[in-house]
Amino acid sequence: MSSSSAGKAARPAVGPWAIAVAGMLALATAMGIGRFAFTPVLPMMLHDGVIDLLGASWLATANYIGYLVGALICTFQPWIWRRFPALPQVGASSWVRAGLVATALLTLGMSLNLPGIWPLLRFLAGVASAFVFLFTSGWCLAQLARHSASRLGGVMYAGPGAGIMLSGLMCSGMVALQWQAQVAWVILGVMAAILTGIVWRTFHASNEKQHDPIAAAMPAAGAVPTVATASRKQMLVLAGAYGLAGLGYIVTATFLPVIARQALPGSPFLDMFWPLLGFGVMVGALLSTRVPLTGDLRYLLAGCYFIQALSIAISLWSPTLTGFIVGSFVLGIPFTALTFFAMQEVRRLRPHSATSYMGLLTAVYGVGQIAGPPMVAVMLRRTSTVEAGFTLSLEIAAGALVLGALIYLWMARAYPVRASTS
Repeated sequence: MSSSSAGKAARPAVGPWAIAVAGMLALATAMGIGRFAFTPVLPMMLHDGVIDLLGASWLATANYIGYLVGALICTFQPWIWRRFPALPQVGASSWVRAGLVATALLTLGMSLNLPGIWPLLRFLAGVASAFVFLFTSGWCLAQLARHSASRLGGVMYAGPGAGIMLSGLMCSGMVALQWQAQVAWVILGVMAAILTGIVWRTFHASNEKQHDPIAAAMPAAGAVPTVATASRKQMLVLAGAYGLAGLGYIVTATFLPVIARQALPGSPFLDMFWPLLGFGVMVGALLSTRVPLTGDLRYLLAGCYFIQALSIAISLWSPTLTGFIVGSFVLGIPFTALTFFAMQEVRRLRPHSATSYMGLLTAVYGVGQIAGPPMVAVMLRRTSTVEAGFTLSLEIAAGALVLGALIYLWMARAYPVRASTS
């Protein structure tokens, strides 16, 4: 079939599994490499003496700020296009391609011995990862819906976990071979370029009829109860609780390999905890597609928060090999499910202005992430040892997750679901 005839076809030229796998690889590239590969590379950078823990905290923060900025740009892009109609109408697949190319180049850029530009590179990598995440979600789920294969969205959302696991395993091998962090960034950048090449032809511009990535990213799987428009206060409370998840998990997700090295010096399994977290993310993403969405999702959100708080508690109570293995895997399970359930809750509460409030939740979550690394830096300065600083930071993170869970439980009682429709 020619490219012109494919563009005019009523259905995409590729099948649903090809779409889902392409989405998974795109998210693995942008999230697992562009956004989260810094975590397994960080111990190598510390060992090479090119950065310290304080500098690492600020590099992580630059990436999270970039992700927040990218998410906000995506959120307001429909408004920008309406406000400035002369701007070119760029389709979702084109944004995905651009974001993936940027991810590969920015990852390669981290191999340059130019510490002064590293914060800018990490910031831009955050922007690119947000673009790829939101536009990949919108494009792939729209195509899957046309194939009546929306459930394959779970395969796509396993991508961040797959990328985390892949980058973690690669870095584990490089640590074992005593390679430098500079080499790690080059290899990861090349890997991002290869994955970009694999999915390049799948992300084409045909059949694109909408440019709202967040609204399209919400699949219509299962029945979502609809109620009268929720109050602004209720939406702000929901956003605040969601933001606590950003703070709650980010401390462990950013510093897990470093924390493990402090607790288990010399252990041959130190670099396996991060890949285990990625495996947990994959498992949780696939399980979330099997959960009925007909009940009160705030109970599911509370459960996810308690699970992540429990994973942190396990690492605190048992800083052993077994404790870190179990804690790492359990921490990853709710990672994607949280976003899935929270955005479905927004659709229920504000069905006619869902996009704006999805953007609000994304922004508040980003603020929580941004607050995490600087908090760790402050705790490290205020405590007598590195171990004490990490312990206090983890306790604060677990407390934030428990508080978020309690807020959801309170909301379920204060604002009960009054009606549901299929």
